[in-house]
Parts: sequence; structure tokens; C-alpha cells
Amino acid sequence: MFGIFKNIFSKKDTMQMEKSIKEGAFLVDVRTPSEFTERHVNGSINIPLDQVANQLDKFKEKEQIVVFCRSGNRSGQAKMILEQNGFKNVINGGTWQDVKEAISK
Repeated sequence: MFGIFKNIFSKKDTMQMEKSIKEGAFLVDVRTPSEFTERHVNGSINIPLDQVANQLDKFKEKEQIVVFCRSGNRSGQAKMILEQNGFKNVINGGTWQDVKEAISK
């Protein structure tokens, strides 16, 4: 039953995310460094949510950006911060597991 609600209320565009990843999207894990060290997506970099606004230069000139975290909450906040700073090519990838799964498709 939870799956039904997840599908109804999910804001992620997995098809767009998969396409962006295949095209070489910039993968950014916005969890804490310790969470990132524990487990992460190969090819991703770690920019914790509280540092996103201070590291905008790292996002410049990226064709596509996929941000993700543990639950999708922090990545939603990171997407909002980036969009407020003029980035229009940002996808909230949700969880790091969702991104990892999209890479393997």
C-alpha cells in the first residue's frame, strides 16, 4: 500500500534522471561526509547541504545536475538553493539508492 502512495506523491522524474545520468550528469550527494563515507554512488561527489550555497562554482557550466541524499528531503532543499541561484538544470534524484539503481539500468 505504501508503494501506491509513493507513486502518487512522488515528484521525481526517474526517466529524466536516467537520461541525464546516461548523458554524464554531475552527481552530487548532499549528505554529511560521514554518511557519504559509509556508502555512496560511484562517480558522485559529496557537497553537504549546508555547503551547497558556498560552493556554487562547482555547479557552473554543468550540463545536468542530479542532487540526492538519504530520503530526498535534503536534495529537495539543495535543488531549491541551486534554482534560487539561477541553475535551471537540476534534478532531485531522491535517495542515493534511487540514483544507484538508475545508473545500473
